[in-house]
Amino acid sequence: MSTLPVYRWRLAPDGLATRRQLRAQGLRPGGQDVAAQLERPRRRRGPLVAYLYRVDLAVPVRPMTPARRAALERANRARRTCPSCRRDAGYVIPAALGCCVPCAYPDPHGSEGSTL
Repeated sequence: MSTLPVYRWRLAPDGLATRRQLRAQGLRPGGQDVAAQLERPRRRRGPLVAYLYRVDLAVPVRPMTPARRAALERANRARRTCPSCRRDAGYVIPAALGCCVPCAYPDPHGSEGSTL
């Protein structure tokens, strides 16, 4: 097993890109192996690591089909639906709460709230 070349932050050569950079160009890695590694140093912790892929081997992103779009909408709706009250919260339910904010923190004074 060979080791990956490691480049410091902002010093990677042309022709290599992260997944996000490929996506911004309408590309995806397409099954290729990681070509290099990018490291950004941090204080008191290990460096941030990003994997780099060759742009010349990247392939175009698959187009969004109606079936994929419908599946994505269903998945996002499920992430917004509160399991307690079964309503669409209008935002992604935080995993730490497990339910929408009104269910997690019910108002003890009713819907009017306090009148201080």
